[in-house]
Amino acid sequence: MTESNININVQLDADKVPQQISWTASASSADSIQKAKAMLLAFWDGADKTALKIDLWTKDMMTDEMADFYYQAFVTMADTFERATRRADLASEIKKFAKEFHQKFIEKEQAT
Repeated sequence: MTESNININVQLDADKVPQQISWTASASSADSIQKAKAMLLAFWDGADKTALKIDLWTKDMMTDEMADFYYQAFVTMADTFERATRRADLASEIKKFAKEFHQKFIEKEQAT
């Protein structure tokens, strides 16, 4: 059995707001530390039947980047859900929501 480690480092300012997020993974093809402006991490607790999550973003994460990030995260979740359940119909619904969400964000941004 092989093992892979994922390390996440978060640099905080004096108010404990993330300044920088970086990560490495032992099984990654990336040779160096990867930087990120935001992250979503979720674990499923099978005993309690609850999701445990960590969501962080840095001060320089712009709202348009956050909308793009969420759009891509929704699409990724849909793909994962389809692979795990073979429910293409429901995965399609998630993707439809993702597109509508992103379009509404764009429309609201253009209106301001």
